Amino acid sequence: MKTKVINKSYDEVMAIPRRKHQKPIKPNMLFRTLLKLVSLPDIIATRFKCNKIGMERLGKKEPAFFLMNHSCFLDLEIVPSVLYPRPFNIVATTDAFIGKAWLMRQIGCISTNKFVTEMSLIRDMNHAVKNLKSSVVMFPEAGYCFDGRTVPLPDTLGKMVKMLGVPLCSIITHGAYHRDPLYNNLQKRKVKVTADMKYLLSAEEIAAMSAEEIQEIILKEFSFDNFSWQKENKIEIKEKFRADGLNRLLYKCPACGQEGRMIGEGTDLSCPECKKVWHMDEYGQLKAKSGKTEFSHIPDWFDWERKCVREELERGEYKTELDVEILMTLSDYKFYRVGEGKLRHDKGGFVLDGCEGKLHYEHKPLCSHTINSDFYFYQIGDVISFGTSDHLFYCFPKTKEDIVCKVRLAAEELYKLRRHDKDAACGCRENH
Repeated sequence: MKTKVINKSYDEVMAIPRRKHQKPIKPNMLFRTLLKLVSLPDIIATRFKCNKIGMERLGKKEPAFFLMNHSCFLDLEIVPSVLYPRPFNIVATTDAFIGKAWLMRQIGCISTNKFVTEMSLIRDMNHAVKNLKSSVVMFPEAGYCFDGRTVPLPDTLGKMVKMLGVPLCSIITHGAYHRDPLYNNLQKRKVKVTADMKYLLSAEEIAAMSAEEIQEIILKEFSFDNFSWQKENKIEIKEKFRADGLNRLLYKCPACGQEGRMIGEGTDLSCPECKKVWHMDEYGQLKAKSGKTEFSHIPDWFDWERKCVREELERGEYKTELDVEILMTLSDYKFYRVGEGKLRHDKGGFVLDGCEGKLHYEHKPLCSHTINSDFYFYQIGDVISFGTSDHLFYCFPKTKEDIVCKVRLAAEELYKLRRHDKDAACGCRENH
């Protein structure tokens, strides 16, 4: 999916009046039906089926809080298919509103900035369940998963469930990740998709539990591994492009240690430095064409990359400096290209300087538990994104090397290292 980008100077963008906050609205039956109908082609193409577990406990007109895993765009089409005709408001990121804000509001979307703590979001969700009598759907991972497993979840979900005080349900998909994995350049595969929709906790059970206990239930529910599921269920992916872009995810060679130059093409992943090649079979497993197979399971390779990044941080050696193109979004739901700059990331967090010296922004390690790294973002390019409730910065690295995955891993590991450090200040500062 492409998007429109407007060229403006940084000063012009900062002078734009901020949109006044609007409460979410309850989508009427016309828009609920329309949403279900436009989703039908992909639902039919994937032979989608939903397995409902304990959902008879939820009243037909009773609002609930639905948490869903996030694998690809298909997730957004599954929601109206499994919830219809139940009214629901879905939490969506601000970039999804660009060019279609009116429509997004009519179908019940609640706007929020990705990986930014916003009290207005809690108020909007509470308004939906209490005043509109509408369910709320949220993707707690916020971004698409990289390696087929759960993206790190915020540790405040249990508190959020307590505050809403309505039944908690989950929607976990199987096959959606393999249908359109983030790394694969938007190339769709022929895969059957299913979902388990489960009633987890009643309002009374939630009231009797601590936020920590609820958090544990959510973490257990979001404990999945799509590549293990594929292997165990013998799900064949026969497309010859299945390894295209795999280098974005598996950016570090376990044979020679070279970073950012791996090549994922066709059904193979290779290292141009040491010439080693791994074949990706129909069941998502890797095997070296010669010599030792260091990692046959893709998430194991990804875990090794995370371990390497953490060791760099612990030794004080991690540092990334990039020339970037800078885009911004504000509350007016538009993308602005404001210029170029330099992005630095080290143990102190992110520092973004650019726009001929007018932009200086610091994003400390404890500002968020992760950051938004995306592949082929709106068909513009790989991106690193962060910011505040006021505005977000989208940094597109100019290097040809794969770097955005490592930066996200570093941000996540740095957050873990600093989380209990009393001396680490959580704050974002911008000079302009």
